[in-house]
Amino acid sequence: MNNIPQVNLGLVAVSRDCFPSELSLARKERLVEECTKLGVSIWPCETLVENELDLSGVEKEIQDKKINALVIFLGNFGPEGPISLLAQRFKGPVMICAAAEESKDDLYLGRGDAYCGMLNASYNCALRGLRPYIPENPVGSAEEVAVRIKDFIPAARVVLGLKQLKIITFGPRPQDFLACNAPLKPLYDLGVEIMENSELDLYDIYLEAEGRPEVETVARDMERELGAGNTYPDLIKKLARFECALVSFYEKKRGASRFVAFANKCWPSFEKYFEFVPCYVNSRLASRGIPVACEVDIYGALSEYMVCTATELPVTLLDINNTVPQDLIDAAGDKVKDYNPGDLFMGFHCGNTPSCFMESFSLKYQLIMHRLMEPGKTPRITRGTLEGRLRPGEVTIFRLQATAAGELRSYAAEGEILDIDPCSFGGIGVLSIREMARFYRHVLIGKQFPHHTAVAFCHAGKTLFSAVKMLGIEDVSFNLPQGVRYKDENPFD
Repeated sequence: MNNIPQVNLGLVAVSRDCFPSELSLARKERLVEECTKLGVSIWPCETLVENELDLSGVEKEIQDKKINALVIFLGNFGPEGPISLLAQRFKGPVMICAAAEESKDDLYLGRGDAYCGMLNASYNCALRGLRPYIPENPVGSAEEVAVRIKDFIPAARVVLGLKQLKIITFGPRPQDFLACNAPLKPLYDLGVEIMENSELDLYDIYLEAEGRPEVETVARDMERELGAGNTYPDLIKKLARFECALVSFYEKKRGASRFVAFANKCWPSFEKYFEFVPCYVNSRLASRGIPVACEVDIYGALSEYMVCTATELPVTLLDINNTVPQDLIDAAGDKVKDYNPGDLFMGFHCGNTPSCFMESFSLKYQLIMHRLMEPGKTPRITRGTLEGRLRPGEVTIFRLQATAAGELRSYAAEGEILDIDPCSFGGIGVLSIREMARFYRHVLIGKQFPHHTAVAFCHAGKTLFSAVKMLGIEDVSFNLPQGVRYKDENPFD
């Protein structure tokens, strides 16, 4: 995927002047060896930081090696002032971790006291208003710290992506979709750029794409992907032309940003002029790491992009849509596993999920739009969805959203897509998340989240939680287990 950043990781060892520097250097070497065993590429800076004067040497190495994410490693107690100053001056994501003591036989001359040093380092970072990545267990052996560095990489990738992201929008949000409101200032606070365009701009770039030679190439690729699911062969050229128009706009309008996500108007006026729905094209762009959020959902596009950078996998945007009827649950039998009815819901959207995460798929028409725009007629302008069952497996739902007052809040919850026929239309699946009914009431409703959720087809909660915290967002919710009440949950219910 060319639309997400690559993490170029650097490692800086630090040493307090009253502790042996050899201890920190030796522990750094062992840490690099363990990272190599895990396949983690990390550049060990030669400069050992003992005081502020050492920072210039480290910063030159960082610049020369184009390091964009940094691990500060306390091989001994470490100098908290230079540590926090280095974290402040480095413009990318920073992890701080430390070495545990190795043996009872070396607790005189070889004791490093990094367990204590982490406390001072974290306090000094707080004084400077910094939010470094500090893992749940920041002090460990070389083997343990290497695993935690590996965990840091996807969280760092999310932060790097947002700092270089532009969200391109087309059109205003549809009527009655105020839930997808988008106060823009919090996006700028995150470092995200916004480019808003009208529906006329979108139609104009579509018209300009007529006759381009690449349209034929894209059309053939669509035919290959759809196979027997190509139920509307006459529609393919139009869809291919639309894809080429969006990709061309993406390439021309990134500007100073490196990465792009879209939030596009997709109904109701869209169909009357373009004479198709854009869902299948949206699915194809998402499969390439370019999310396209439906209904001009700007924070939906942001959330999708964060999921994409966290997982390096295609994503989708689904409605948290409908309950699962009891007779469907009964008919599914053992496929429901040990989930309760309140753990289940259906995730649905018109047809924007990448085909690689669908159990079966074909080109269809959008039933709801057809009722509105072509009632009683053979579908024509409402064709273009990619419909089918979501592929069973792990799933994470996630959203970062600004309230009407401009405050950022987020949620993440992990579960799975069950191997159950949803018996319905669209890109749809039966999702299971423990205690979903309570999560739905006290997080999604209680904190006024919109109906759209970004979906990772794996478990990504750990990375997303860490990334959101690094961005300075304190209000991060997740599904609580049975017996642990939400703050506003009625204790007498």
